[in-house]
Amino acid sequence: MQFEYKTSGTCSREILFEIEDGKVKNVQYIGGCNGNLKGIGSLVEGMDVDEVISRLEGTTCGPKNTSCPDQLAQALKQAKESM
Repeated sequence: MQFEYKTSGTCSREILFEIEDGKVKNVQYIGGCNGNLKGIGSLVEGMDVDEVISRLEGTTCGPKNTSCPDQLAQALKQAKESM
């Protein structure tokens, strides 16, 4: 199932991703630090949704209360609720 999530409080504007059989697939960030965000997408590819959430939730970026990884965790939590 494909999802789109509008980010808040980060340089990236949106996250596109899929969840298939409880696994995270094809994570793409729109905007933000291109190389770092491609790396995050590669690292979480095929991981269990709950594992990604537990690893990334609460990560901050500088003085911000959130980060691009934290926003992915929030997106996955929202997606789980809608399934």
